[in-house]
Amino acid sequence: MELQLGRPPVPERPGGLRTVIHTLGRRINETYRFDTLIWRTGIAGPWMASFAAVAAAMLGSPTGLGKPADLLLAAGIATALLAAAGHLAAALFALAGLRLPRLFTGCLLGSAGIVMVILCNAHVAPAASAVIAGAAAALGALAGAAAGLVRTGRIVPGLLLLAALSSLPFIPAGGFPLPDAADRDSTEAGVLAADTGASAAVVKLAAANPGAPGAYAYRSFTYAGGSDRHRAEYGKAAAVLSSSVNASSYIKKWPPLRKLFWGFGPESLPLNGRVWMPEGNGPFPLVLIVHGNHMMEDFSDGGYAYLGELLASRGFIAISLDENFLNYSVWSGIPEEDYKLRAWMILKHLEQLAGFSDKPGNPFYNKIDFAETALIGHSRGGQAVAMAADAQRWFKGDPVLETVSRFHISAVAALAPTDQTVGGGQARLRDISYMTLQGARDGDVHDFYGDRQYNRSVYSGHTDAFKTSLYIGDANHSQFNSDWGMYDLAFPTGLFLSRSRIMDGEEQRQIAKVYISAFLEAALHGRKEYAGLFRDYRRGLEWLPKETSYFNRYQDGGFRGIADFEEDRDKTTAGQIGTISAAGLHFTEETAKDREGEGKGTFGAFLERGADDTGEAFYRISLKAGPAADAALYGADGLSFSMANRNAGSGSGLAPQVEVELADRSGNKARLPLTAVMPPLPLPKTQFARTAWLEKRISDGKYGKPSEAVFQTYELSFSLFREKNPSFNPAQLAQIAFYLLGGTDAVMLDDIGLYSSGTHPSLIQTALIRNEPD
Repeated sequence: MELQLGRPPVPERPGGLRTVIHTLGRRINETYRFDTLIWRTGIAGPWMASFAAVAAAMLGSPTGLGKPADLLLAAGIATALLAAAGHLAAALFALAGLRLPRLFTGCLLGSAGIVMVILCNAHVAPAASAVIAGAAAALGALAGAAAGLVRTGRIVPGLLLLAALSSLPFIPAGGFPLPDAADRDSTEAGVLAADTGASAAVVKLAAANPGAPGAYAYRSFTYAGGSDRHRAEYGKAAAVLSSSVNASSYIKKWPPLRKLFWGFGPESLPLNGRVWMPEGNGPFPLVLIVHGNHMMEDFSDGGYAYLGELLASRGFIAISLDENFLNYSVWSGIPEEDYKLRAWMILKHLEQLAGFSDKPGNPFYNKIDFAETALIGHSRGGQAVAMAADAQRWFKGDPVLETVSRFHISAVAALAPTDQTVGGGQARLRDISYMTLQGARDGDVHDFYGDRQYNRSVYSGHTDAFKTSLYIGDANHSQFNSDWGMYDLAFPTGLFLSRSRIMDGEEQRQIAKVYISAFLEAALHGRKEYAGLFRDYRRGLEWLPKETSYFNRYQDGGFRGIADFEEDRDKTTAGQIGTISAAGLHFTEETAKDREGEGKGTFGAFLERGADDTGEAFYRISLKAGPAADAALYGADGLSFSMANRNAGSGSGLAPQVEVELADRSGNKARLPLTAVMPPLPLPKTQFARTAWLEKRISDGKYGKPSEAVFQTYELSFSLFREKNPSFNPAQLAQIAFYLLGGTDAVMLDDIGLYSSGTHPSLIQTALIRNEPD
C-alpha cells in the first residue's frame, strides 16, 4: 500500500459575495427590529397625513359615486401607497444598516412624498409643495408620537402633545399648519362703505325690497329627457318630457368615460331644466339661468333655486338649465369649444320652450311672454348668456336661430363671468340691458371680466335699456351658487385660499337676489323706480349687507358722451366736442388694466399728482361751441363720469381728494367736492392665498396684483352746482375741470358725459336744437 503524504485539508470559508449576501439577508430579517410598539402605533400619524392629502385630491376630482365612496376609495389608496412606500423605504434603511425605526421613518417619508406629488399635480409650485409636504410630515410624526405615547401607557405626555397639536392653525380637512394671513385693507374699506353710505344725504328708493318674495304663488317642476342615470327629477320623476339634441357638429371628442358616466354621446344631449312658474294665466316673462364650469360629477343647476323661487314669486318663469355634461371632469376632461356649446344649448332650450308653449295641455301652454326674455349666467355661463344674446356672431345659418327669433332677449345678467375670445369673436350687446356682479375675493375668475362686456354694450338714444355693474369687496366666486360653497378652486388647491374675510354665503346671495330681481323688474316689468339702485347702490343699502364695500357703474341711452378716450391717442382732444388741458399733474390716455396687467377693453385718462408737483392740479375739458355741444346739453340733468381710485399704485392706498368745477360760457363757475355726492373709497386689496409667500406659488401664480382698476360712476346733478353759484347756467356749459387735492393722488377717468334721468330726445332731434341765450 502506498501512502501519499500531503497538506491537511483547509476548512472552506465563505467568499466575499456570500458574506455580503449573508449580511444583507440578516439585515433584511431585522428590518423592523427598531419599530417598537410606540413607533408601530405612530404610523397612524403619517397615515392620517396621507389620507388627508388623498382625500382632498379625491374630493377635488370626484368619481360621481358620492362623497362616502370617494373617501373610502381615498382611504384605500392612501393605505396602499403608504404601505408600499413605507416597507420599501424600511428595507432600504435596513440594507444600509441605519439604526432607526425604519418602517415608521419610511412611512413618514412616504407621506411627505404623497403630499408633494398631489400638490405638484394641483398647480402648487414645487418649492411650496415641498414646504407643505414637510410640514404635513412633521405634524404626522408628532401626532403619531402622541398616539404611541398613549398606547404605551405614557398617557399624560401623549395627551399634552395632542393638546399642543390641536392648538395649531390647521387647514380644514388637510391638517397642514398654515396661518391665515388675509389682508385687512378690504375689511376696512367695507366698514368705510357702510359708514359713508349711511352719512351721505342719499334719498332711499320709493320701492319695496326687490329681494323679498313677491305676491305670486308658484309651482316647481322639471322637464327632461326622462332617462337621467343620476337624478330622478330628470328621469322618471320629470313632469314634462323634452327632446334630445344632436351637437355632433360642434363636438369633436366625447371620451368613453364621459359616455359611460352619462349614458349618451354628443348626438343626443338632453334638454333638462328646473322650472319655477307663477300661478295664473300669464303670459309671464321668461328667465333662463345657466350655471358655470364646476366639477361635472358635482351637479350645479340646483344651486340657483334661491333665485328661481324669488323670481317666480315676482311674476317671472324662471328655469335653471342643466349643462353639467359640458363641465370639466378629471377623468374625461372637458369638451372642446365648450363656451360655444353652452350658448348653443341655451338656444336649443328656447327652441324647446317655444314648442312647449304651443302645445295644449303642456304647463307652458300660452304662459310665455315672448316679448320679454332674460338670460342669467354664472362664471362660464355668464359668458354663454351674452353669446346667446349675440347668437348671429357664432351660429349664423343654424336653423335654431329661426325658431328662437320669437323670443326677444331684452336683458342679460352675468355673475362673475368669464370673457374669452371664441372663434375670433366676443359678444357685443346693442340695446340689451346688461348687468354684471363680481366679488373682489373671487379666487376663480379673479379679474373683473364682466367689466369688459359692460364696455362692449352700447345703447342708442331711443332705447330704455341700460347697463350696470356692481363690484363687491368681500364676495367670492362660488357662493353665488348655493351648492358650490366657499372654495373657489377645487381641492386640494382650494385649501390654500384665504377664507376668513369672505362674506357669509347667505349675505352674498342676498346681494344677488336684490340686484337680479331689481334688474329684471326694471328691464322686463318696466319698474323704472328701481333704476336708482343701479345709479347709486346707497339708495338701496338698507336691503344689502353693510360690512363690505360696493362700487357700481351705470349708463343708459340718455347718456351723451363727451370723452370716452376711444377715438384716438391724442390726449389733448375729447372727441369732436372739446379740447383738454392740465396743470400741476401728469396725465396720459391708457388702457385700464386688471390684476394680471391685461387690458380691460377700455381706455381712460390717467391723472397723477407727483410729490414734486406744486400749485393747483387740474384736468380740464373745454367744450367747443356748436351743434354737437348743444345736442349733448339739451335736456341734460347733470354731469356723469366713471372714476377708478389708483392711489394704491402710488403707494398711499387712501381715497383721492377730488373736486369738480363747471363753468358756463359767461365765465360763471361752480365747484363741488366729490365727497358731497359720493365719497371715493379705497379699493379692496385682496390676498387670495393664506400667506403672501403662497400667493405667487399656487395656481401657476395667476393672481397678480392685489387690486385692479375698478370704476365707480358719479352723477353730479346740475342743481348742486347751481346751489353753489345761482348764476351758473348749465345749458351754457363750457368747461369741466377735475381738481386733485391730495399730494400724490392718482385716478383714472372714463365715460365723461352728461346724463338725463328721464326721457330724452333722439340724436336726430337734439342735433337740430339750439340752446336759447340766458
